[in-house]
Parts: sequence; C-alpha cells; structure tokens
Amino acid sequence: MMESVKPLDVVASGKGKLRRTFAKVVNIKKLTGVVPEGDKVERVKKSQEKVKLDKDLVKNAANLSESFDKLEEEYEKRLAMEALLAKLFATISSIKSGYAQLQYAQSPYDPNGIQKADNLVVAELKTLSELKQSFLKKQLDPNPDRTLVLAEIQELRSVLKTYEITGKKLECQLKLKESEIIFLKEKYQESMSQNKLMEKRLNQSGQLCNPLDHNLHLSALNPTHLTTYLHHTVKSIRGFVKLMIEQMKLAAWDIDMAADSIQPEVFYYKQDHKCFAFEHYVCKIMFEAFHLPYFSNESSKKKSREDREMFFERFTELRSMKPKEYLASRPKSRLAKFCRGKYLQLIHPKMEHAFFGHLHLRNQVSAGEFPETSLCTAFLEMAKRVWLLHCLAFSFDPEASIFQVSRGCRFSEVYMKSVSEEAFFSRPEEEVSSSETEPGVAFTVVPGFRIGKALIQCEVFLSRSCQRRPIR
Repeated sequence: MMESVKPLDVVASGKGKLRRTFAKVVNIKKLTGVVPEGDKVERVKKSQEKVKLDKDLVKNAANLSESFDKLEEEYEKRLAMEALLAKLFATISSIKSGYAQLQYAQSPYDPNGIQKADNLVVAELKTLSELKQSFLKKQLDPNPDRTLVLAEIQELRSVLKTYEITGKKLECQLKLKESEIIFLKEKYQESMSQNKLMEKRLNQSGQLCNPLDHNLHLSALNPTHLTTYLHHTVKSIRGFVKLMIEQMKLAAWDIDMAADSIQPEVFYYKQDHKCFAFEHYVCKIMFEAFHLPYFSNESSKKKSREDREMFFERFTELRSMKPKEYLASRPKSRLAKFCRGKYLQLIHPKMEHAFFGHLHLRNQVSAGEFPETSLCTAFLEMAKRVWLLHCLAFSFDPEASIFQVSRGCRFSEVYMKSVSEEAFFSRPEEEVSSSETEPGVAFTVVPGFRIGKALIQCEVFLSRSCQRRPIR
C-alpha cells in the first residue's frame, strides 16, 4: 500500500512544478511582450516604419523651415528693392519739380525763388547719390513699408507742384495771347477804317466805280480782271443777302431754322456765320448753268473768236448801264429772261408772301416788270454783275470754268479760301474727345474759277462736324 501511494505523490508534485513553470512563462510573455514568431516580426516592422516616419517628418519639417526662411529672405530683399526704386522715382520727380520751379523763377526774375529751387535740386541730387551708394553696397532699408508710403507721398507732392507751375505758365501765356489778340484787333480795326476811308475817297473820285478799266481790250484780258470782277460780284451778292435776312427778321422768320433747312447739321462758330448759308443758297441759284453760254443750252457749238468778241462787247456795253434801264429798253433780251428766271427761282412764293403779304411782285416780274422795291433793286444789281461775270468768263480763250467742292472734303489752301478763320482755332465742346484735328468743308459759299493754268480759289465754310471725304 505504501509503495503504491508514493508514486502518486511524486507525480502530483511533478505536476505542480510544471504548472508553476508554465505560469511563469506566461507571465514573462505578458511582461516582455513576447509573441509568437510571426507576430514578433510584424511588430518589429511596424516599429521600424514608425521610427522611419518620424525621421522623415523631422527631416521634412527642417526642409520646410529652411524654405520658409529663404522665401522670407527673398521677400524682404524684394520689398527693400521696391522701396529703393520708389524712393529713386520720388527723388527724380522732386528734381523735375525743382527744375520747373527754377525755370519759373527766372521769368520774371525772382532771386529768392531761384535760390530755393537750386537748393532743392542740389539736395535731391545728393539723395540720388546716396541711393546709388546704398544699392552698390547692398545696404537694405530696415523699414521698407514705411519708405514705400513716404516715397509715394513725396512723388505725388512733386507731381502736383510740377502741374501747379505748368498751370501758372499757361496762365501767363494765355494773358500774353489775350494781349496780342487785343492789339491785333485794334490794328485790324485801324486798317479797316483806313480802307473804308480810302474806298470812300476813290468812290468820290470815280476811280472805283468799275473794277475794270474802260479802255480795256480783249487782247489784254488776264485772270486778274476776272478776279477783280468776281470780288465786285460777291460784294453785291452779300449786299442782297444782308437785305434778305433783314426782311426775314421783319417777317418774324426763325433764322436758325432757315439756315438749318439750307445746310443741315452744320456747326456755326458764331451766330453771324449763318449768313454764309444764305450766301451759299443765293450763289447756288445765281451761278447755276454758269458753264453754259447765256446760262442755257441754246448754243452747243464750239466757241470761236467771234463769239469771244461778242461776249466781251456785251460786257463792255452793259457794265456802264443801270440794270433797270437796260431791261426797260430790252424786255425780251437774254439778260431780261435771265433776271426773271433767277428771281422766280430765288424768291419762293412763301418767302415773298411772308415779306410783303401778297404775291403782286411775283406777278409783275413774271410779266416782265421789276417794281421799285429795295429787294428788287438789290436783286437786279446782283443779277447784272453775275451776268457780266459770265460774259467776261466767256471772253477768255479757253473760257473760264467754274467749280465748287462738296461737303466733307478736306481743306486745301490751293483750291479753297475759308470764310471762317475760327474753324482753325475753335473746337465745339461735343468734339473735344474726338481724334479729329482738322475741319472739313461744310459747304461752298462762293464758287471758284479756272482760267487755263490760273486758279481763283472758291470760298468755303469749314466745320469740324462734317464727315471727312477726299478731294475729287
């Protein structure tokens, strides 16, 4: 019995030792983190990757910090360079302003102003030299933001001062020009008075009754004679136009509306310039068919010397006669037919009714009689001079040809003469922003003439509101 029990105790004690040993092993595993072989490898790999990631993060953080430092340094350098350039331009503007002050102080002479401007220029030149040295030595501005603001303020002040001085110079030039204009106007008025006095004396002496010599011969004709008689004719046209405008005003006509109906969309520099529209209207009718013999198509054959002599004889015969007497003696002549046709064409029935309240004058003219009125008398004198100019033009060989320029043509001093000099100096307010700088032809007032190679300029009214066209 004792022998059979003993082995059991031994076995029991052996099992207890084994249990304690196993427990220790388990506890050691828990404390030391010992895992099976596969888990151990995986745990080590994760630990290594974590360490590596931490190293990369540290390294990247160091690189980013270094990049930020470089960017900040470049930004500071760039800002310092911008501050240097801003100060440079501000200094240059100050030098320009000082130089403008120096020029302004010289005329009229201002010694204090000259000294002050000179000191300013010298001080700014020194500043410019200091900026150059700072750039060469790479001495950066410690406070570029403040320098930028101060430089901008300095530059604006300098530019403002320069504009102020320029404005003062322009005011001085304006006063000088105004003085010159006043002086020239006085000279002009003096010359006009002298011319009127001389014209009056010549009229009294009989030397200006006719612009051409009474002893003139056909062989001695030259373009100067036609030019002289054209001026004589234009003078009578303008006298008739003046009388017609006075009649319009008495009849309570709207002169502006009447001028616009003749030539629409034309800018007039002065109110008086609207008379040129009426001159255009009268000349257009009176010179219509001027290029045809006797203003008609009756004779289409080539002009011979006999025809030239006939035109010249009619010119010399009629120029010393009064038109009313000539028409009374020859009521069926070509001149009478010309006067009747032009009057009926020029004086519209509505115009005549507005002037006189009836159409009796029109009926009398149609019957071949011109009544004793100021309007008819002025018209007959004008018609006679146009007819004489026509006869004189056909006395040349070849005969003088008439021409005019269309609306919108560019002005040419060779072919044209402006009746409004204001067109070259004035500019309408609505076209201040326009790029157009030269006026164009609004309409022809008085036509021009060609006599062989000689040219008599036409008179035109210029306006900047006309659409530009090339000269044909």
